[in-house]
Amino acid sequence: MLIQNLNDLQDTIRELGLAIPLSGNLPLLAEPVQTGTRTLPNRLSIQPMEGCDANPEDGSPGEMTLRRYERFAHGGAGLIWVEAVAVVPEGRANPRHLWIHESNVEAFRGLVDKIREAARERTGQSPVVIIQLTHAGRFSKPEGMPAPRIACHHAVLDAVHQIPADLEPVTDEELDALQDAFVRAALLAWEAGFDGVDIKGCHRYLNSELFSAFDRPGRYGGSFGNRTRFMRETVDKVREALRGEMVLASRLNLYDGLPGGFGCSGEDGLGIDLSEPLALCRQLYDQGVRLINMTMGSPYYNPHVNRPYNTGGYEPPEHPLQGIERSLYLAGELKKAVPDMTVVGTGFSYLSFLSPYLAAGVVEQGLADVVGFGRQAFAYPDFARDVLNAAMQIQKGYTMDPSDVLDRSKCCLACGKCTELMRAGKITGCAVRDTEIYLPLYREIKKI
Repeated sequence: MLIQNLNDLQDTIRELGLAIPLSGNLPLLAEPVQTGTRTLPNRLSIQPMEGCDANPEDGSPGEMTLRRYERFAHGGAGLIWVEAVAVVPEGRANPRHLWIHESNVEAFRGLVDKIREAARERTGQSPVVIIQLTHAGRFSKPEGMPAPRIACHHAVLDAVHQIPADLEPVTDEELDALQDAFVRAALLAWEAGFDGVDIKGCHRYLNSELFSAFDRPGRYGGSFGNRTRFMRETVDKVREALRGEMVLASRLNLYDGLPGGFGCSGEDGLGIDLSEPLALCRQLYDQGVRLINMTMGSPYYNPHVNRPYNTGGYEPPEHPLQGIERSLYLAGELKKAVPDMTVVGTGFSYLSFLSPYLAAGVVEQGLADVVGFGRQAFAYPDFARDVLNAAMQIQKGYTMDPSDVLDRSKCCLACGKCTELMRAGKITGCAVRDTEIYLPLYREIKKI
């Protein structure tokens, strides 16, 4: 469904009976936001979208990595959430996955410096820069071939991803050691100049999978306390090691959307039960986490859940706007449960040039503090600057036509080509809007 104008969007929302707030109060998006010890200069965020363009020799930021983040920084978003960075080499999702270690910390410092210099050059302000630390778990492919490390077996996901029935889950002792790897990576991130560290807990990667390891024996499975042990103990260790030098954050699944998943109810797993996810968020706040980038689903299994699209690998079982409503509901419930937590909302890119009106509505209704854009940033790295310019015009008393806020010819089409590039093992970006770099690669995989 391609939305033509704001009236069409409002009509469709009414026809579907959805609770999706829209607002023309774009100046809200230009407001600063305090999170922990840092202040975001505005409410717009670049989401952690993997570019698969690290140097394969050592996992350091490559030429295309630096290009992407320089473009993001020029765009003026107040929060730049750097994509997944592995804490151990076997935890990479592909051979060009970023990986931080003692031998390349200066290269990561160069990335942070480039972001700050580019932002100050264009905007006069410096964004808050978060690093996402991860282990890819069942989706690990460090040498290009599947090398899964699972927290537990899962009938549905094992079948989809061809996980051998005799594959042994990672042991308790390995998880104990992995906690220390996260701590080492967090200290290196502080040394490199990042503002905050995200202990990634989403999309069914290793830490996320542990949240629903109901049948796993030992210290990391069964009870809620055991299933969240890795996250909680890792956060405690990172907090103690950093001594308040960085913002503690997590991109966190509130809902997996599959049988036996975290935050799920019903035999099909499509019902929502937020009792455990919200309990975890309350505990994380008490442990010092001040920033949660909420999300859901798994891009390897049900991508429509957290990335509503126009075209993709399958026909989704719902209207994309229903997915947006669910995302807003989850963010709002988190904000109500932990009101002092800074919450980043997600799923805005689908609405293309009208997304700023959804973003303003979400902030106006108190459903999230910050609005995150992933695919839109790939396609249109200057989107934040154009939104903030429109906000400035409105503050001066000018009336903005919705079609004049963002350039429609630059916006994300929610077509999934960036994901196709990633799945094919190519460096990843927008083949439609950033054609010089990514269109030839897309033509290669499509043989066109």
